[in-house]
Amino acid sequence: MSNSPATVPQGEHHGHPAFESLGARPIEALQVTVETWRHRATGAIHYHIAADNPENVFLVGLRTMPQDSTGVAHILEHTVLCGSQNYPVRDPFFMMIRRSLNTFMNALTSSDWTAYPFASTNRKDFFNLLDVYLDAVFFANLDEMDFAQEGHRLEFKEPSDPTTPLVRRGVVYNEMKGAMSSATAVLFQELTRYLFPTVTYHHNSGGDPEQIPQLTHEQLKAFYASHYHPSNAVFMTFGDLPVGEIQTAIEERALSAFQRLDRRMEVPDEHRYHAPVRVEEGYAVDGPDTARKTHHVLGWLLGRSTDLAEQLRAQVLSGVLLDNSASPLRHALESSDLGTNPSPLLGVEDSNKEMAFVCGLEGSDPEHADAVERLVLDTLEEVAREGVPAERVEAVLHQIEISQREIEGDGMPFGLQIILDGLSAAIHRGDPVGVWDLDTALAELRAEAAEPDFIPRLVRERLLDNPHRVRLTLRPEPEMTQRRESAERTHLDAIAATLDHDQRQQLVERAAELADRQNREDDPELLPKVGIEDIPPAAEPPDFTTLAGTSAPASFYGQGTNGLVYQQVVVELPELEPELLELLPLYTDCLTEVGVGERDYREAQAWQDAVTGGIHAYSTVQGGVADVQTTAGHLVLGGKALARNADHLSELLEATLNGARFDEHDWLRDIVAEQRARQERAVTGQGHVLAMRAASAGMAPAASLTHRLRGLEGLRRLKALDSAMEDDEGAVRAFAERLLALHERIRQAPRRFLLVGEPEHAEGLERAVNAHWPTAPAAEEFAGLALPPVREAVHQLWVTQSQVSFCARAYPTVTKDHPDAAPLTALGVLLRNQFLHRAIREQGGAYGAGASQDVDNAAFRFFSYRDPRIQGTLDDFDAAVEWFLGRDHDWSAVEESILGVVSSLDKPRSPAGEARQDFHGRLYGRTPEVRQRFRDRVLAVRQADLERVAREYLAEGTSSTAVVTGAFGAETADDLGLVVERLES
Repeated sequence: MSNSPATVPQGEHHGHPAFESLGARPIEALQVTVETWRHRATGAIHYHIAADNPENVFLVGLRTMPQDSTGVAHILEHTVLCGSQNYPVRDPFFMMIRRSLNTFMNALTSSDWTAYPFASTNRKDFFNLLDVYLDAVFFANLDEMDFAQEGHRLEFKEPSDPTTPLVRRGVVYNEMKGAMSSATAVLFQELTRYLFPTVTYHHNSGGDPEQIPQLTHEQLKAFYASHYHPSNAVFMTFGDLPVGEIQTAIEERALSAFQRLDRRMEVPDEHRYHAPVRVEEGYAVDGPDTARKTHHVLGWLLGRSTDLAEQLRAQVLSGVLLDNSASPLRHALESSDLGTNPSPLLGVEDSNKEMAFVCGLEGSDPEHADAVERLVLDTLEEVAREGVPAERVEAVLHQIEISQREIEGDGMPFGLQIILDGLSAAIHRGDPVGVWDLDTALAELRAEAAEPDFIPRLVRERLLDNPHRVRLTLRPEPEMTQRRESAERTHLDAIAATLDHDQRQQLVERAAELADRQNREDDPELLPKVGIEDIPPAAEPPDFTTLAGTSAPASFYGQGTNGLVYQQVVVELPELEPELLELLPLYTDCLTEVGVGERDYREAQAWQDAVTGGIHAYSTVQGGVADVQTTAGHLVLGGKALARNADHLSELLEATLNGARFDEHDWLRDIVAEQRARQERAVTGQGHVLAMRAASAGMAPAASLTHRLRGLEGLRRLKALDSAMEDDEGAVRAFAERLLALHERIRQAPRRFLLVGEPEHAEGLERAVNAHWPTAPAAEEFAGLALPPVREAVHQLWVTQSQVSFCARAYPTVTKDHPDAAPLTALGVLLRNQFLHRAIREQGGAYGAGASQDVDNAAFRFFSYRDPRIQGTLDDFDAAVEWFLGRDHDWSAVEESILGVVSSLDKPRSPAGEARQDFHGRLYGRTPEVRQRFRDRVLAVRQADLERVAREYLAEGTSSTAVVTGAFGAETADDLGLVVERLES
């Protein structure tokens, strides 16, 4: 493969003269044209993805290749956004979030690149953000105080009292303490360290908390000088703005100040092992029980990710071996008694310059390392010897085709997803256009895959005969957290012992200087902005048609889905006794994983892959739009497929709902164990969400149920169930019987259909539904789910495996259609913007903090994320309300809060996501009229409204509190008035 951009020359382009055109290529599958440009003076490459899409996206990526684990690239990413040449304010990034209608703003640090992306549907806003981003990236101030705040610093526990102990603080420092509390993060970092013994991937680019304090401000500035230059940058844009206008801004505001650097920055090829490496490392766990808490993984270093053909071969190899339970290697791992589940590290990692293939088991013991390795290698030998069915390879190619065609964009802008898909290739001077335009490469791959020995040859060449293999055993270490904390305390005390009076006073003065800087009120008018006058009218809701000839109500939304169709069967939840209601999450997990009819679970999953892009099931329960104490609920079974497979999709969904089997007991036990492991892993990443669920659990029936099913209480129940079923066939059989009983109740409940596709797919989808769903259950005596009212205070402290805390406080409020919902929502944004960000993130050292009005559960919620404090943060939640009520606020602060709410409300979705949102909103009374009324009320909010709702709803004594923390936090529970809850089964 060539390392130059793969383009087809095109006619006249209208770019800026500072850029030369390298050609353009239309990509039919994505409905875009990719233009490739090179900046004449610096050599920077600009990929512009021209699309008929008003959500315009910008990204500048820089090759950043740290040579240690001090987190220099990560801390620099944070510090770059703390003020620049043209915008000498302390926090332009977060200030622009408040002064913008952006649909996405962030900065990202990967293993060998740092990227600064944003998106907006507003032209003025796009160029405002472009100006600020370009100035931040290429003309950053890098103030030493910002380095101390974002990176690390030493302070006394009470910053103004030099007699208190020394502590270490910093946003990234605490972020990485939280991140590295996850066993999965440790597993990935340790495996990468051994797979790449000499190049940049050997190091933790985010920063190892034990090494972050070694980084100096001078080293940070030196890294910036050597890496943040246009010659080392890649620009990517997407949308309907003219490329020439974007390039004019880039040239005038940044690139014209630079000349080409001679230095070419790139990751060298890794030195290869001549024999496999076997290593063992430890990770921290709380408590003495270490049984079945060991991870064993095998990792191979493969070829370059810039070789598109090789990357696609690796993806097919991974898919054939690991995609689902029908895949031979995944099945071997799932059915093995050497561990509880396949490893969370599974498949191909292709974001680095050289790819890796990883597999293994979690929930094992250290002595099983040899047996796990033998299991994997024996399975690979069997595949190399006997091959796999041709339909298995075709199913994987089918999945690649679907993933290429699907227009996503519900969690992240569609254009940004495309850009990120190609960023790694661009960073490594490969061919991102080839990554986006897969048709030719896929056709070549299909021809190659038709050869009988295609998979056996890949298995042997890439894996079995590849000596660059690492076997990593990651064992639990019960004393590691204590040893780490003790070592840190000893180190800090040793530093303190060397400080004389003057040095202690310098630390006090430095802390005061930083506090003064954090409390400084910068002039926001130094930054560009949009105002309420720039907010466009709300988009019209999507049109839909009610199909008259189906057995149950069916709504068809004609959307531009690029050749895909979507179908959901939406079943009204019946009234359920508690033991069945609490099974809902596991029932939906199992429904699409178990056997169907005569097919066992492996055959059913192979069927799914062959005809769809996957099917899924989930349940929703929501309070009434006017009364949060009334509830309704639904179970959703849905999937997507290429339009040519619309009939197969309907057939599969019908067979699943009516023919799902719950008699494969060993497999049911495996599903429960895997869900337990997955939810346990999520705690350190989603602790703030779990804390908010716990804090608001006493405020509404739906909130209570969410906490019991998908919150910390649900995880505790899941752990108890998994432990009970581990060696008790009777418990597994009883579980299966309850699942079957719930399944029969679901099958008999009223249903309706959601169908989404391009307008010409309507008739085909209707025919498919009629063919496979000819009848519907009678619903004359149906009783829907009705939960008892809930209103009680919660005061809990949940102890889990974490080095940091997540705090939440909630107040009972009102639902979405109440007039006060709009000012409460705006109040949450204002408190985050004007108080919580400074007090909890900048001064307190947490990675994040905020407040929001949960209109579905009628609760106003404060939260903090990866937080070194508990008491101080809870005090800051209270102080935020006092601060707001104790002063007058400029109209600009209110306007910024309105912009934040409207930006969230108007965020574009994918065509299918837009249809789903409208359909499910109507299902629960969130009609377009209700949504428009809420939006109008937001636009009409004034300061008096905010003051009124703050006094009425955020009164002292009405709140509930929940904290998720490590064992270190349990000793504070009594002082905080919180009841300790533990996740042990």
